[in-house]
Amino acid sequence: MNFKTSQRMYKAGDVAETEVIADKELLVEDPRATQERIDQAIFQMPKIYDLTITPYLQFQEKLLQLIRCLNNDKANLTDEDKNLLNNFKEEVTPPLADEILPELAKPEVQNVLIKNIFPFILQRMSSGMVSDFRSANVGRAGILIRDLDAKRDILRPEMATIPDVQTMLAEISVKLRQHRNLHPSSKQQLNVLFSIALPPASLTLNQEATKRREEDIRAQIGTVYYVVQKGDIIVREGDKVTREQQLKLHALIRSNAEFIAWDKTLGTFVFALFIALGFFIAPSGKPGTPLLPKDLFFIALMLFLFGLGSLGAYLLTVKIGLHYLAIVIALFPVASCVGVTSTIFSARRYCTMGLLVSFFCTLLLHAQWQIFIAYFLSCMLFTWLVVSAYSRQDAIFSLLPFACGQIIIWASMLMLAQTPLEVYPQQLICTVISSILSLFLLFATSPILEQIFGYCTRFRLMELMSLEQPLMQQLMVTAPGTYHHSLIVANMVEAGANAIGANSMLCKVAALYHDIGKTSYPEYFIENQFGRPNRHDKLAPSMSALILLSHVKKGVEMAQKYKLGREISDIIQQHHGTRSMQFFYQKALKMGENPVESDYSYLGPRPQTKESAIIMLADSVEASSRTLTDPTPARIKSHIDKIVKGIFAEGQLDESELTFKDLHYLSESFQRILTGIFHQRIAYPESKKNEVLAKKNEESKNAANGEKHTAQPKNNEPQGPKNEPVAQKKDACPENSTQA
Repeated sequence: MNFKTSQRMYKAGDVAETEVIADKELLVEDPRATQERIDQAIFQMPKIYDLTITPYLQFQEKLLQLIRCLNNDKANLTDEDKNLLNNFKEEVTPPLADEILPELAKPEVQNVLIKNIFPFILQRMSSGMVSDFRSANVGRAGILIRDLDAKRDILRPEMATIPDVQTMLAEISVKLRQHRNLHPSSKQQLNVLFSIALPPASLTLNQEATKRREEDIRAQIGTVYYVVQKGDIIVREGDKVTREQQLKLHALIRSNAEFIAWDKTLGTFVFALFIALGFFIAPSGKPGTPLLPKDLFFIALMLFLFGLGSLGAYLLTVKIGLHYLAIVIALFPVASCVGVTSTIFSARRYCTMGLLVSFFCTLLLHAQWQIFIAYFLSCMLFTWLVVSAYSRQDAIFSLLPFACGQIIIWASMLMLAQTPLEVYPQQLICTVISSILSLFLLFATSPILEQIFGYCTRFRLMELMSLEQPLMQQLMVTAPGTYHHSLIVANMVEAGANAIGANSMLCKVAALYHDIGKTSYPEYFIENQFGRPNRHDKLAPSMSALILLSHVKKGVEMAQKYKLGREISDIIQQHHGTRSMQFFYQKALKMGENPVESDYSYLGPRPQTKESAIIMLADSVEASSRTLTDPTPARIKSHIDKIVKGIFAEGQLDESELTFKDLHYLSESFQRILTGIFHQRIAYPESKKNEVLAKKNEESKNAANGEKHTAQPKNNEPQGPKNEPVAQKKDACPENSTQA
């Protein structure tokens, strides 16, 4: 934004009525001075000429053949000689040929030509001869001769000694006059011959090479700028304005012409708009997971803070000197912004954040496009190291590879920008300092963001993974069966996520907490009954379904209460999708009721991410695997395939972006974990001594308790209609299996 939009413009020659002071730093281009400098350099540049005497040698050879032909007897002329004479007559016209040929036949003329004239012309041609010295376009620095025959370059700074064609003909005429044994008519005809048939100059201007040299000079000569510092007096009151001052005034007025630089603003907005679509649209073109208002505020806040920081860094550099700008650009820790974002959002969103913050910082620091690429690659390297860290110590140890990667990226950028080698050490040291600043900002801001926004960052996930967390302790004490189930599911989803490239840490933590809602009514879930009477036997099917459905809602509420983060809350809400509890639905039908299937279905939504889908599959596979009577590896594999295919057939995975290849890898990972859990042991036989002692203890116990106790059944044996196999009891309240 510019707040000074009007100012008096003076032209060269005007008298300034007021004093004009620069309110900003300007770099004013002087096109005329730049062009004058280029013209001066081009004028002093030696022109490039090609030197070759091949045409003259061909001309000399032709004259020698003609002389040999004339020396032969006319009666014995061959066809080749006749063709040679006819060609010569066509070149110089028959009338002139009739006058020149008799003179060439004279021995004294041939002697002068061969011994004096030909060597003289060859010497002149070899040293270089131009067609016309006046139009040779020779600069002050002479010419650069490229000898095409000898394959070498010769610089001729002194041009006065280079003859042209007219000078050569005059010198030939003088030499002919010096030979008094020649008849005047012979001299005249030889002058006519050379003026007509002498080949062109041996030096010819190479237009293409000269033009390339001029273009190189134009590229090497920098633009002429006038540097105007803030506070400089451009013109004083009463002074006559010069052309240079006019240029400075015009640049100052042009910079303050508009309140907003609309062209730059519009271009920035359009670019940023297209980049920011990555926050809302998945690569497939479908809308991504909705962003909450706090997410939008967080993104805007991070961009604003780093944009404001880069703008402040640039203004500070302008104040202390623009020659420090390269150091400030190398020091600015752009990667820390994206590193913090990567602990919260998925890869698509932190990549989008990397593009946006690199784009804005490059603009506000007035840097070149190479800086944008270096900033973005540094951000991606930092996020990869942060996402790969499983503890804060791992993040600290990532400083060394990050600094090394920064050095490689920045050195490549300097080579791409053709930066002088003496700048490399200073720039690379600044990148190492920037790496340290990025890591420091990551650790300094992560706890603050967790508290202010309630985010579950990657470091927060590391803390929640600990089984000593109060919520995990509550789950272990209140619902030990669910706790054990969650541990197994956590191991399964971690292996599955690693197999398909999903967020294994998020999967593992979410699996540990996905059933925390069962702590409200733990005794209504079969894994926590431990052989006690099943409470669902005395409840209506609709009430049983309502209790089981409530554990998802309770789990979401507890996740929000304990600030587990939105990602874990979403997984808890989605880990059953919209599946129905067919056991209680069918039970209601058998009891003569008219149930609505939606009353026996989870509210969903279906899994929206790979992580949610992995936990749904692992949860169902682990819960239903408890019904296997003989869990051999083959039966486990068949069981897993059946569960996975059933969930897929229900359409529960349609919105999760899982592929068939992912399902195959997940099944293999689940089978490996469950096979290890259900491994078989060899039965160790007891000794006869132990059997006798156990029998005596049992007899003495029965004698002490009397017949009353011996007649009663054991406490752990079910009675009456509840005496059913464990597998049947497992299906009494299965929230994970469609068969139930």
